[in-house]
Amino acid sequence: MCGRYSLTATPEDVRALFGYIDHPNFPARYNIAPTQPIATVLQSHGKRRFQLIRWGLIPSWAKDPASFTLLINARSETAAAKPSFRTAMKHHRCLIPASGFYEWRRTPEGKQPFYIKPADGGVMAFAGLWETWSDPDGGDMDSGAMLTTQSNRMMSEIHHRMPVILKPEAFEMWLDTGNVPVRDVKQLMLPIEDDYLTAVPVSSRVNKVSNDDAELQIPVPMDAGEAPTVTKKKEAHEKAAAGGGGQLDLF
Repeated sequence: MCGRYSLTATPEDVRALFGYIDHPNFPARYNIAPTQPIATVLQSHGKRRFQLIRWGLIPSWAKDPASFTLLINARSETAAAKPSFRTAMKHHRCLIPASGFYEWRRTPEGKQPFYIKPADGGVMAFAGLWETWSDPDGGDMDSGAMLTTQSNRMMSEIHHRMPVILKPEAFEMWLDTGNVPVRDVKQLMLPIEDDYLTAVPVSSRVNKVSNDDAELQIPVPMDAGEAPTVTKKKEAHEKAAAGGGGQLDLF
C-alpha cells in the first residue's frame, strides 16, 4: 500500500521526464495525502497531458461518492477483474509523477516511517488509473488510484506491497489504451529492481497531514533494528543509533 508520497521536483524537471504539452506551475509538496489533488499524466488524442485529479478513485457507476470506499490503491494482480478498476484498466491508465513515497514498518516500539526514493535521485513514475464521475447536475470529478505490486527485496523489509514504478521506456505502452490492451501491460506491473530505491527512517511528523515541509525527509535514528537501505551499486544495512486539507491546497 502507498498512502503518502512527495513531489518536490521542479515543474521543468517533471515536464522534461514525462513530455506533456502543458506548462503547469506547482510548488514542492512533501506530504501528499489521500483526497487531495495529485498530478497525473495521461494521453489524449495522441498527446500527453498534465491533469489534476482527486486521490481516491470513484468509479463512474458510483451513486454517492461521499459514501463510497476510498480507493487510493489498486492491486495490480487483480485490478483488471475488479468492477471498481476494470474500466480504468482498459481505457484510463495514467502516470503519477513522484519524488518519493512513505511507508511504515512495524517495530516493537510501534510503526516507524521510512522515506523511499530513487537511489539516483530525480523523479519516478507510478502506474495509475483514473475515472470521471458525473453528478446528476452535470458536474464532473476526475479521480484516481495508484497500482501496487508485491515488494522487491529491499521494500519487503519495510512492507509487503509497493507502488508499481514504470521506467520512461514503458510510458508510451502504458498510456496508449487505444492500441495496447490490458493483457499486454501486465508485464509492466512488476516490482522494480532491488537496487532502484533507497530507504531512510524519518520522523513520525509525517503521520500528520498538515506537516508538509522538507524536514519530513531528514533521516532520523532508528529506535531499534536496522534501517534497510539500497544504493545503485550495492545493498547495505547500516546499524542505526538508538535515540531518542483542503482538496485544492496542492497546487
